[in-house]
Amino acid sequence: MATPLPAFHKQLSSGELKPAYLIAGAEHLLVIEAADALRARAKALGYLEREVLDVESGFDWNRLADAGRSMSLFASRKLIELRLPTGKPGREGGAAIVEYCETAPADNVLLITANDWSSKHEGAWTKAVERAGVVVPVWPLKPNELPDWIGARMAARGLRPTPDAIALLAGRVEGNLLAAAQEIDKLALLHAGGTIDLETLEASVADDARYDVFRLADAAIGGDAGRALHIVAGLRAEGEELIPMLGWLLTQLRLLLRLASAGGNVEAALARERIWPKARESLFRRALKNGDRAHWERCIDQAGRIDRIVKGRDELAPVYFSLGKMPDLGAWREANAWRELERLVVAIASPRRAEALLA
Repeated sequence: MATPLPAFHKQLSSGELKPAYLIAGAEHLLVIEAADALRARAKALGYLEREVLDVESGFDWNRLADAGRSMSLFASRKLIELRLPTGKPGREGGAAIVEYCETAPADNVLLITANDWSSKHEGAWTKAVERAGVVVPVWPLKPNELPDWIGARMAARGLRPTPDAIALLAGRVEGNLLAAAQEIDKLALLHAGGTIDLETLEASVADDARYDVFRLADAAIGGDAGRALHIVAGLRAEGEELIPMLGWLLTQLRLLLRLASAGGNVEAALARERIWPKARESLFRRALKNGDRAHWERCIDQAGRIDRIVKGRDELAPVYFSLGKMPDLGAWREANAWRELERLVVAIASPRRAEALLA
């Protein structure tokens, strides 16, 4: 039986850890914080070694068994993290996870995280994880749940919000928990231990004029390439990191791909995805009208290319040095990554131009 997120956090507060955990869902902030809580508990219990396995195309699933068998010279307990972005390990991966869970090594904890989840992801491998440990599905908050979440998070940061302030913030972030968390953290710094009323929050919102990645995604999906490029320039000027904003764009692109794969059942798919507020549905309908499944797949591939550039896993270095560019390869890579991001947001906004942009 799946474990609700609040129950999972309560379980972590006492006792030993289970051999395996699966934390999965499209609400990335909640997944990240749940995984962080597990890491903190593992460290407190003496799991001092941590091995991370990123599942990408061509991943060797033997590495999971090898990670379980390998002994550390410095720690008797180990946390193995298996990052499975799509939540779909495939036949080989599913079998590897089942085998690991059935013979789970003592003094090891396996943490599997996934950024996409639905009942269709479940299978023999998730049942194996459940038998060995805990499965925690992280579902998006419903609109009526958001105010309570905001109020609790503010209280946890030492703030005392009024109902009007909570309602204003809930309306401003439009269901985006990461945006809400960032605003709450800013308020906690500016008004530590203070009361947050409507006037205080309105002043904070008015003072927060910087562009953000959530508006970037909406501008691109809504077809406003000029505004999207303007936001990219603002984010770059402010020194924003590429990887976090790329993560949010990728989440939206995967959502568009799922919707585009629904065929004639777009309305049912939109309802199933619980896009909130309802006003955003018009952005997605427009995008789906202009871009087919193949287009969104190309956009996702482009996001992957940008990720590889930022992480230095691209093939740019030979080109760089062939051009006689000897100074800072890192700066050159960064500039190229921003150019590729510009191409991506224009392609999202203008699918008809995508073939030339993403060639």
